[in-house]
Amino acid sequence: MVFLSFFSHVFHYLPTRTSITSRIELKKCVPARRLDVELRLSLFGIKRSIDLSRWARHRTAAAVLASALLVVPLTLWLLHPAAVPDLANGNVVGAKALVDGWAKGDMIVLVRHVERCDHSHAACLTGNDGITERSRSVAVEVGAQFERLGLNHADIYNSPMLRTSQTAGFMFNKVGAGEDWLISCKGTMLRDALAHKVAGRNLILVTHSECMDQLEKDLNLPTSTLGYGASLFVSAKASQAPHMLGFIEASDWHSVTTE
Repeated sequence: MVFLSFFSHVFHYLPTRTSITSRIELKKCVPARRLDVELRLSLFGIKRSIDLSRWARHRTAAAVLASALLVVPLTLWLLHPAAVPDLANGNVVGAKALVDGWAKGDMIVLVRHVERCDHSHAACLTGNDGITERSRSVAVEVGAQFERLGLNHADIYNSPMLRTSQTAGFMFNKVGAGEDWLISCKGTMLRDALAHKVAGRNLILVTHSECMDQLEKDLNLPTSTLGYGASLFVSAKASQAPHMLGFIEASDWHSVTTE
């Protein structure tokens, strides 16, 4: 009896069924120039309010931050200069542009000397500052590729170093007296190349990796790590600003195709 009397007493003070049920009110308060949203909860007579506008502001800030995290790297990627194209290995568009530009005599090409002896354990051809014996065949093979392009309308220069003179000799059967600007090329490579370019004639320069890097810098391009005997082609039409066409490694000429 005491047990039943206790629960009767408790239930007598409980709120009605209607008041036990949670009630959610969505209130819009519209002060001047602002829209606030308030969520009011009432449970067992206890009222709580949640300012939803505060959460909305946090959500907006998070969205802005997330957008910034996406936009910043995308912008940096778009502003970063594109890498120099590989004209071999199935780059049909690039190969066609090379053949067309070469036929018109619009090309400047820098060719790196073949393997230097003082950086190799291979046998030297002659002199420690020359090329290796085994690289002579590489120079001959690259020269044959230029022969296919056509050398009747081409001017050929080489730096005064022994390794470039030997490379030019095996590659083009021609050795010049040696041009100092093809070894002392810091900040002047593009300027000097354009100064020696004759309209309607291709210009072939047998030089060094440092001068190839400088040419890329002069054209505001990232420098490439090109191997011995590699060729770097620049289109230099008389009516247009010079622009980089691409490169061909010595071992990749067989993969150059226009079909």
